[in-house]
Amino acid sequence: MKVVSIVGMAGAGKSEVAELFQQSGFTRIRFGDVTDQEIKKRGLELNEKNERYVRELLRQEQGMDAYARLNLPRIDSVLKYSDVVIDGLYSWEEYLFLREHYGAGFSLVAVWASPQVRHRRLATRSNRSLTPEEAAGRDRAEIENSNKGGPIALADFTIINESSLDDLETEVTKIIKWINE
Repeated sequence: MKVVSIVGMAGAGKSEVAELFQQSGFTRIRFGDVTDQEIKKRGLELNEKNERYVRELLRQEQGMDAYARLNLPRIDSVLKYSDVVIDGLYSWEEYLFLREHYGAGFSLVAVWASPQVRHRRLATRSNRSLTPEEAAGRDRAEIENSNKGGPIALADFTIINESSLDDLETEVTKIIKWINE
């Protein structure tokens, strides 16, 4: 069985890529579900400020690989019957944890788009939209506080996602084919 994790900055297209993997038979696990559950548990409003607060708090309390460790039971359970695509790896430590745990069965796909393209997407998306200022702040926080740059730099595959959904689908289809060989 295979575990493929998707990494990229907010608005790069990680969820679209994960959706395409899901359509190809992978079961999707969204790391951000842990954040959403923790926000609900604490009775907080679901917004960018509280999401960032919870993400950083969980990593402070449980280590920078917290999301990988917290999602490991879900991943292992699904692997009994399906390949897995992880929507939203964040940190270098999560990458190292998953790479060590799954070895050759683990692949990392980076999705890249320029800040201008990503911020425009984030401003117009239907859920969890961000203003340009919020998007720029999230970029800084993800680079400075989440160690996200390393996994993007060392990904097994990189998709530049600045054109159409058809082009994105073509690239993802190629990657799925390579992973399955």
